[in-house]
Order: sequence, then structure tokens, then C-alpha cells
Amino acid sequence: FIITGEENLLAILKRRWWKYMILGIVDIEANYLVVKAYQYTTLTSVQLLDCFVIPVVILLSWFFLLVRYKAVHFIGIVVCILGMGCMAGADVLVGRQQGAGENKLIGDLLVLGGATLYGISNVCEEYIVRNLSRVEFLGMIGLFGSFFSGIQLAIMEHKELLKVPWDWQIGLLYVGFSACMFGLYSFMPVVIKKTSATAVNLSLLTADLYSLFCGLFLFHYKFSGLYLLSFFTILVGLVLYSSTSTYVAQDPRVYKQFRNPSGPVVDLPATGQLEPSVTYTSLGQETEEEPHVRVA
Repeated sequence: FIITGEENLLAILKRRWWKYMILGIVDIEANYLVVKAYQYTTLTSVQLLDCFVIPVVILLSWFFLLVRYKAVHFIGIVVCILGMGCMAGADVLVGRQQGAGENKLIGDLLVLGGATLYGISNVCEEYIVRNLSRVEFLGMIGLFGSFFSGIQLAIMEHKELLKVPWDWQIGLLYVGFSACMFGLYSFMPVVIKKTSATAVNLSLLTADLYSLFCGLFLFHYKFSGLYLLSFFTILVGLVLYSSTSTYVAQDPRVYKQFRNPSGPVVDLPATGQLEPSVTYTSLGQETEEEPHVRVA
């Protein structure tokens, strides 16, 4: 990946460096805005508004990845969001609304902005891992992400960093958080390639429930039966969404060539009607590393 072959590091940087630079900045700001929102708004608001990533991913997948959904997919998505609303309602009933501040509107806007950027990042990730390489995506997002996040940390958060009372417990918490993020970013491209960005974001709705179950033992949170109802509602929505496959309508006239934008242009026949190909994708079947696009 680094030294040999046509797709080595230097060749990738030469041809696509600015695209990965933009993607790295988008992903950094998505994480930053959502984490920053906890400083201003409530946990319940973050959980609810973070669901905005789902319609963003659906719209971007429809227009840019040409993914087409069926009625059962939309039903499953609605059921998942209802389950998330049920969990937020349970938070209100048990009084679990940490993070409330005077600037709640600012926090809510930060969540919406972060969710939008998350959607853009996830759709770009799906395109890259399906059409290019998972290793290329992780290498480039790690390279540009580390560089620009370090610059942003030095400019915006250096004073807060100096105020941290460093000891081994806080250091261990940072190491644990870094390890969890490393695992998330390492496995997400694999799951997105086997399923889709939409399916991954629906599955991530259960993450707040897992954190709740840990909090029941670690921080003695109050328990409500609505949490279990929310968990099973989200699972039902996921089953509905996964019960049938989406399909991708690939029209060569609008298909975007990310791999080699400076390559030769293929002349299409001038006569006759151009028939777009339709490819069906299954959640249980992995696509090829180099997908073929049929040009009629």
C-alpha cells in the first residue's frame, strides 16, 4: 500500500489528496460538533436530534449512490426512530437529562450540524469502500484526520487541555476512549461494505441503550421498562429494514468516476436509447472488490 503498485500512497495523494482532505475535515467536525453539544444541551436532545443523520444518509444515498428503497425499508426506518423516541421519553420520566445548560438552542444546532456532517462522511465512506479500497479509506482518513484534528486542538482547545488534572485514571479513560474509537473506525468500513451506510446508522441507535445498561451498574441509573421496549422496537425496525434488499440503478451517464477522474472518456453510442443497469444488493452477500458497471 505504501511503496509498490499503481495505488501506492504517493499515487493516491497525487490524484485524490484534496478529496480525502475535505472528507477528513468533514469527519473531524462531525465528531467535534456532537461532543461539543453535550456542553450546552441535554442528553435526551442529543439522542433525538442525532437521528437526523438517518434522513441525511437516505437522501445522499438516493441522489449520489443511486440507491433505491422499498416501502418496507421506510417502515423499518420509522419503527427504529419510534424506538429512539421511546428511549428519550424514558430519560425524561426517570429524570436522566444531564447536560442541561442555558444555551440549549446552540447545543441543539450543534447536534444537527454534526449529524449532517456524519451523514456526508458515511455516504462518502460507503462509496469509497465499495469502489476503491477499505485500506485506502482508513489510511487517508487517518492521515488527514490526525493532521487537521491536531491543528484544531492546538488552536481551539489548548487552554482546556492545560486545565485537565492529569493522573493515571484520566489517562486510562482517554486510552479507553481512543481504543473504542479505533475499533469503531476499523470495523465500520467492513460493515458498511457488507450492508450500507443507512443500515449501519440504524444499528448505531442501539448504542445509547448499551451505554445505559453499563450506567445501570457503574453509575446506578434509574431503570424504566420503556428502555427495554425501546431496545426491542429498534431491533424490530432493523429486522424489517434488513428483510429485503435495496437496489442500485447505475446509469453510466450520471455515474461518478472517483477512481480516475483524469482518465480517458469513453464515448457512448450516439444512436439508440441507453438502458441503465440495475444491480440488486443483499445484506448477507459481500460485493466484489472491483464492481463492474455494465454500459449498454
